[in-house]
Order: sequence, then structure tokens, then C-alpha cells
Amino acid sequence: MSIDSLNDLFVEELKDLMSAEKQITKALPKLIKAANSPELQSAFEEHLALTEGHIERLVQVFERLGLEPAEKPCKGMAGLIEEGSELIKETMAPSVKDAALISAAQRVEHYEMAVYGSLRTYAQLLGDIETAQILQSTLDEEGDADRKLTQLAEFSVNLQAAEADMEEVES
Repeated sequence: MSIDSLNDLFVEELKDLMSAEKQITKALPKLIKAANSPELQSAFEEHLALTEGHIERLVQVFERLGLEPAEKPCKGMAGLIEEGSELIKETMAPSVKDAALISAAQRVEHYEMAVYGSLRTYAQLLGDIETAQILQSTLDEEGDADRKLTQLAEFSVNLQAAEADMEEVES
């Protein structure tokens, strides 16, 4: 497809984002299983439910545009998910693995926030304020998920990983 306008770009990136969100719904169950911390498992489970809602919102945006929901392969998300899959296979202390999983998940969150922010801005510039609000709702949820992962890392998981390092040094 030729991208000759901001609207064309908007639709193409919307398709890319649909692919990204669907990839995430397939990856999150693996992260849930790999996580050792019950709080981290819960955060991933919560985000899986939210991601399903994000897909529903994207369908709503496509319908608002008079288009059938579609996707094009999102190579960026595929790469981030592949990195996460490699982490899952690594042998690590449980708390260290959880720290690594949070880091991988936050890369995904930041990618999503960048795309949702761009799409929201495109919708605003194209005069579709309702679509911009829909996209902003998801952007807000992605930001909340990122902050939750940061708190979990800073006040629990990373501390446990650091304590494991200290115990190893002492022995």
C-alpha cells in the first residue's frame, strides 16, 4: 500500500498495532507461567485481561473508520517478544528471572505507549477526537501497567534479586 497521507499512515500503524496486541496476548501466558513472584504473575494476568480489551478498542477504531479490523505483522513487537522468550529459557535464580521478566515486559509497554501516543496524535490532527479519546484510554492503561511493573520491581522483585546477590557474596 502506498502511504500518501497522514490518514494512510494512521491506518497502517493501526494494523501494525493490532498485530502487536495479538502477539502480546499469546506471549503473556508464557510470562505468567515463567514468573516466580505471585505479585508479578498477578500483574501479568491483569495485563492480559486489559490487552484483550485493547484489542476490542482497536476493533472499535477500525469500525469508526468504516474499515474491517485488519493487521499487518508487527516486526518490532515480534523482536521484543523473542527477546522475552529467550529470557524465559535462561537458567537464573528465581528473583533474578522475575527482574528480567519485568524489564522485558516494560520494553513492550514502552513500545505500546509510543505507538498509542502517535496514533492518538494522528487522530487529533485528523479531527477525530472520539477516536483520539479511545486511544488515550488505552495509552493511560499502558502507562498504569508500566508504573505497576516499576513499583513491583523497585519495592519487591529487584530487592529480592539484590539480596540474593548479597547472600552469594557472603557465602
